[in-house]
Amino acid sequence: MGGVEIRVTGYAHPDAQLLIAEVQQEYVRRYGDGDATPVDAAEFEPPQGLFAVAYDESGLPLATGAWRAREGGEPGLADGDAELKRMYTRPEARGRGLARAMLRFLEQSAREAGRRRMVLETGTKQPEAIALYRSEGYADTVKFGIYRCEPESVCLAKPLVEAAVPVS
Repeated sequence: MGGVEIRVTGYAHPDAQLLIAEVQQEYVRRYGDGDATPVDAAEFEPPQGLFAVAYDESGLPLATGAWRAREGGEPGLADGDAELKRMYTRPEARGRGLARAMLRFLEQSAREAGRRRMVLETGTKQPEAIALYRSEGYADTVKFGIYRCEPESVCLAKPLVEAAVPVS
């Protein structure tokens, strides 16, 4: 991943918006429609969230990812959750470890913000994403969000903090 820098940009940054538009087109190609999950740019402002873009050495945006704080009150979500959103790597930059680096960057950021678990929703038509998440320790969890009743929906979760070891 030499020469790549991950920068916190914010949701409204032009490069973030460019990559968000590209990932929406990826969803259209794979599922026939874009992601309809309600998103508010303010949800991705620290300390309640974060939006990042990975750049190459020439300043070209290559990948994006974000998380937003989520709390209980909805099936599948718990207090202290961080929801992973807008993970995307441009086709010409795939296979270089950018998505894995972005995922780890976002997990660390959420952990530092006090989030206890990362949750995400993806779909069966994104097998490479599912393989990445599973290889990083994500496991099936109760479905949440607007797609929870869709058969193609896959919801995964990973603890961000170590479980307390009981003292004996």
